[in-house]
Amino acid sequence: MARAWYNYNGVGDPLVLGSYLLSTVKPACINGGKVCAIYELNGGATPQLLSSNIRNYIANLLSLSVAQPDSIPGIKKYVYGKAGC
Repeated sequence: MARAWYNYNGVGDPLVLGSYLLSTVKPACINGGKVCAIYELNGGATPQLLSSNIRNYIANLLSLSVAQPDSIPGIKKYVYGKAGC
């Protein structure tokens, strides 16, 4: 199944599907201590699911403030962060 970018709404729990909205463009953010966007299975207006990998990437982003996964240089990032406001 295809994946799509979903923007985090900034107010809900970042582990809840309803906290994300479908984006028609790739986000400009990448690193920071708050969730900006996720690249997840396309479920329409909200993601189809939050896989265990995405959940782990979100937790790592919140700890490290770096787009995830960050273990291998050049690997596709599935969770982007942004600086706090």
